[in-house]
Amino acid sequence: MQRTSTRIILSCAAIGVAGGLVEAGSGYLALVMAAVVPWLYGVTIGLHFLPSVVALALLRRPWVAIITGVVAGLIASAFAPMWIGRFVGTGLLIGALVELPFLLTRYRNWKPWLFYASAAVAGLILAIAVFIGLGAEHYPPAVWAIALPLYIASPVFFTWIGLLVANALRRAGVARGA
Repeated sequence: MQRTSTRIILSCAAIGVAGGLVEAGSGYLALVMAAVVPWLYGVTIGLHFLPSVVALALLRRPWVAIITGVVAGLIASAFAPMWIGRFVGTGLLIGALVELPFLLTRYRNWKPWLFYASAAVAGLILAIAVFIGLGAEHYPPAVWAIALPLYIASPVFFTWIGLLVANALRRAGVARGA
């Protein structure tokens, strides 16, 4: 088994702290959306992809998406302790879903399409969960025809942003030596 260096763990922590601050804000945004337009609640899930995608795209090591997702969840829960389970569980789940295609390729293929495929599949899984959780029967089919594609597009959009951030950090030399 390959050992994880302190540099990698600290990089995951730094990305997780930044992502956790974003997630804390998204948690309160999700609360407002759930109260005002509950059928659009799932759009905010994409923000949770950001730290895991940045870490995996930048560091290109096994487990970094999961570690970073959990750290981001812990940081976000410091601002909203009542949602600790939601934040940490979401970080763990999304980190695992982001890493899955790379695990299947044994961490040898780092093509961007794998990130997008992972985000689309995870978005679909989460869209179905939110669809069921919100009570699909309470909304007309036209609402779900709008909401479900947005739920899937949100993780893909934030994956794109995460890849842009990771590439900018790489160009700046942040991952050199990691």
